[in-house]
Amino acid sequence: MQLSIAGATLIDGTGGRPRTGSVIEVAGGRFRSISGKRPASGSEVIDVSGLTALPGLIDAHTHLGIAYDLKQQATAGTISTAEIAAGVFQNLRLAIESGFTTCRDLGGLDGGVAGVVASGRVPGPRILPSGPALAQDGGHGTFMAPYADCHCPVSLPGLVDGVAVANGPDEVRVAARRAFRRGATQLKVFSSGGVISLTDEISHTQFTVEELRAAVVEAEARGTYVTAHAHNSQAVRNGLDAGVRCFEHGSWLDEETAELMAAAGAALVPTFAVAHLMRTEHEKWGLPPAAVTRMEQVEGEMATALERAVTAGVTVGSGSDLIGPEQNQRGLELVIRAGLQDPMTAIIAATNTNARILG
Repeated sequence: MQLSIAGATLIDGTGGRPRTGSVIEVAGGRFRSISGKRPASGSEVIDVSGLTALPGLIDAHTHLGIAYDLKQQATAGTISTAEIAAGVFQNLRLAIESGFTTCRDLGGLDGGVAGVVASGRVPGPRILPSGPALAQDGGHGTFMAPYADCHCPVSLPGLVDGVAVANGPDEVRVAARRAFRRGATQLKVFSSGGVISLTDEISHTQFTVEELRAAVVEAEARGTYVTAHAHNSQAVRNGLDAGVRCFEHGSWLDEETAELMAAAGAALVPTFAVAHLMRTEHEKWGLPPAAVTRMEQVEGEMATALERAVTAGVTVGSGSDLIGPEQNQRGLELVIRAGLQDPMTAIIAATNTNARILG
């Protein structure tokens, strides 16, 4: 069936001026052409005069599979597989209904979920999964208690597996290979401490350059790349030394490190939505007071880091980093970026720029 979407003001994601009176032709489930001409003869016409048409939005930092309450600390056995699956599928539906047609998942989903969405059996966005994020013993995302050696996460390969603990280059290689076997399209590593960590500080670095390099070598062998959770500049520099091509958060990015990123062609994906929500809705998220204090610092520093990255010429994408059930505020990232920069820049980051970062 041929379809004509007529009358929209079109923003195409390139940064060009919005075009009024556009006619978008769709056939065989694909966009075929965009013009200012009358709808094609014989096509079904949908009049959207007065509305704005955008490309599908891209969220470059998602955790669609972490669909359970943080207060449960992702510990195996505290929530049923059926409930986790229901939460995952709900988050997928919420993402696509919000206009996000592609999501890079950075710790949680693997190729199993991406496959059922691609087959059309479950509604959701195109998913670029990382499989479990790679972390060191006691590192960010592991939720390992100080005095227990158990890393006991929700681990359901084919559905959800948030974090893999690896120590030393050899263990990193094994974890990376396992992630790729389960359908990862890129790797995610934790190279700094985090906000909701139990046993580290945001200022800490994690993984040695040699460990990070092991992940990069495995990714490059498969024609793909590594992105790193990195709040501080030293974590970014370690990643650059190892060949990491993308960095998440970058909250304490300094000017010199931003220039090194630009020279290396590395990208930055800031995540303002999660910082804002964790600060303003910390009771709902079940965060301890220490985490709230950290998040207050992150929110302000990340805005400064964004400005430094843009000034240095770094490619800056867009990611929400939402976690938990009912992830229904994904568009907040664009709202915040629109206030810090401008609306068109926010749209370009979530379309054209993210597409380039994700390949």
